[in-house]
Amino acid sequence: MSERIRTKVDGRIAEVRLDAPEKHNVLDREGWHALAGAVEELSARADLACVVIRGTGGRAFSAGSDISAFATQRAEPEDVRTYSEAIAGAMNAVRICPHPTLAIIEGLCVGGGLEIAACCDVRICEASSRFGAPINRLGLTMSHAELQPLLNLVGSGTVLEILLTSDLLAADHAQRVGLVNRVVADGEVVAAGFDLANRIAAGAPLVNRWHKKFIRRLADDTPLSDAERDEALEAFGTADYREGRTAFLEKRDPDFRGE
Repeated sequence: MSERIRTKVDGRIAEVRLDAPEKHNVLDREGWHALAGAVEELSARADLACVVIRGTGGRAFSAGSDISAFATQRAEPEDVRTYSEAIAGAMNAVRICPHPTLAIIEGLCVGGGLEIAACCDVRICEASSRFGAPINRLGLTMSHAELQPLLNLVGSGTVLEILLTSDLLAADHAQRVGLVNRVVADGEVVAAGFDLANRIAAGAPLVNRWHKKFIRRLADDTPLSDAERDEALEAFGTADYREGRTAFLEKRDPDFRGE
């Protein structure tokens, strides 16, 4: 695994750290592959209830791809294709992760960093965070696979504003247009983020996974099959449902086991 990606598991919460603070946590091709591999490994674990993605160092979530590596990794057409596939693979791994995903954003969140955050289920940032993708200053494009999560999140008008102006959006602006869910004071976002992760993880994990699956499916206009409709009833046959119902009546916190 690339040294730019580190993972840690604490109880039911996993943390994926983008770890190149001296370069605003940028990723080279191997870093994108490593991100995909790390998230895929965590996705396969049944004992997790939330995956946090964050940057190291407090100055940036991520500034995206490592431009200094482009001369060797993104120069020839075939290199460009391979690199783009690495980005798309990492983004897809985050997007389809069955566990709830939470981006905790400190500082800059631009380019590929913005794309990673857009693939997460929930985003929390600090008041001084900035968001954007000034890639028309570099003469390069986002691929269709990179654009799609941003379009799903905020729509074409906001995405085009970001891409055509190259402006960096302030945190309050980002929240207004839906790029982030919550904004907290500087210095408080990590604690607030992990508090949020713990509250997510306290919910019934099977229910959280089902809801993620259902919402992804409803983005497709194809009519639901009878089997898909029946899947929405399966929670009522789980031990977690019996525990949640009993805990509610007994006025105590439930102890969900993912069963």
